[in-house]
Amino acid sequence: MTRPSAIATVLVDDERVRVTRFDFAPGAETGWHRHDMDYVVTPVTDCHFLLEEPGGAARRVEMPAGAAYRRPAGVEHNVVNGGDAPMSFVEVELKS
Repeated sequence: MTRPSAIATVLVDDERVRVTRFDFAPGAETGWHRHDMDYVVTPVTDCHFLLEEPGGAARRVEMPAGAAYRRPAGVEHNVVNGGDAPMSFVEVELKS
């Protein structure tokens, strides 16, 4: 089954950071990707993440709007809206 793609909108991209807003319809995905920089994610809406990970593992994570988390470079995954409502978050990638 093919999932719809999340919509990525770059808000800032300069020498220090890249800030991207991701908007997902229910069931939409980012597609598999690897983070080459440390990053911070802040949900704009309540988010019901389905995180697909290398090796076939998957896990569900619920995050309320306004929360935040940080991850190091090297994370590889596919992010899916595992809920039944649209979801959005802002990702800040740290270039240095």
